[in-house]
Amino acid sequence: MNYLFTSESVSEGHPDKVADQISDAILDEFLRQDKEAKVACETFCTAGLVVVGGEVRSEDAYVDVSAVVRRVISKIGYNKAEYGFDASSCGVISTIHEQSADINRGVVREKPEEQGAGDQGMMFGYASIDTDEYMPLALSLSHKLLQTLSDIRHNELELMPYLRPDAKAQFTVEFSAKHKPLRVHTIVVSTQHDEFDSDERMHARIEGDVRNIVIPRLIASLPERTARLFDSDFILHVNPTGKFVIGGPAGDTGLTGRKIIVDTYGGRGAHGGGAFSGKDPSKVDRSAAYAARYIAKNLVAAGVAKECLVQLAYAIGVAEPVSVFVDTYGSSDFDDALIAQKVREMFDLRPAAIIEKFALKNPIYEPCAAYGHMGRTPYVKDGMQFFGWEKLDSVELVRSTFAL
Repeated sequence: MNYLFTSESVSEGHPDKVADQISDAILDEFLRQDKEAKVACETFCTAGLVVVGGEVRSEDAYVDVSAVVRRVISKIGYNKAEYGFDASSCGVISTIHEQSADINRGVVREKPEEQGAGDQGMMFGYASIDTDEYMPLALSLSHKLLQTLSDIRHNELELMPYLRPDAKAQFTVEFSAKHKPLRVHTIVVSTQHDEFDSDERMHARIEGDVRNIVIPRLIASLPERTARLFDSDFILHVNPTGKFVIGGPAGDTGLTGRKIIVDTYGGRGAHGGGAFSGKDPSKVDRSAAYAARYIAKNLVAAGVAKECLVQLAYAIGVAEPVSVFVDTYGSSDFDDALIAQKVREMFDLRPAAIIEKFALKNPIYEPCAAYGHMGRTPYVKDGMQFFGWEKLDSVELVRSTFAL
């Protein structure tokens, strides 16, 4: 029997994503000055106010928190007083203090390769053949629709001149009983906008523009196997409440780490509960989650499975993971326990090795903080590798290990 599955994404102007981007921008600035900085930065934002707190250990770095906060807010597009939250006038309070020595003693070791995990916990990575980037289809489409809307707002505002920064998208996809995507069933788009002369005129204009500008652009950007899932029968809901003028932190409080499902797999697979943004890579909440995604993606790309979930678990201060778990949902010819054993043999999963492999001590995190940490295209800028955990450079190793 066919079934429906739904995932959502939020734009860079969503209040929780504003908080995530501020936290990661502050982390980046510490790492830019001190690659060994230990940072756990949390952000709270509401109408007219941003509060930044957390723990930092650094010998050399000094960060102008207020300047970083205002730069991020302005870049997102909150630069008008009428939005109720803007870069030039919002208050900024910093309560960052020194990292606990009790935590630091488990992370910093005489031999760097023996660096322990920054905390206990379990992290998950997931991949499937649903999309070319090995991501769940409903989440991938939600991200891409909002990126299309954002591109219009930043670069072609004349097409939809009423757009404001806050937005959300949600896709429902119909699957066969054998988990094959069949069609896009329902699309929900809520986008913040300027005031209109009348609510009826506003709603008709925005719905028409989403249907006739945004969705066709999205479809045109997709590979053929995904584009053909759109037919004329999909259900479209645009701004279902009828009006969305008050948005961003002026409409809803934003907090770092409150969109962890958007950040990862849209509810497909599993999540260990730890957020990413604002945390330096000694925190395995972040680095081990990236490693788990890398492993799952390379396993699926190599043909070991059509769908794969990888769990890594750690104890604070201990380098080696306490467990490695793999679930291929019956999509592999290999036993899941065997795959987990091979994963331990193929990949060095100590925090220091993960950090070195993906060069995670570089200031590469702010671009991760909106539109997902996974499924992005890796690139090099200023000599630094961004989204290195998305590379497929272990496919041949996996194939040779499994004799594929």
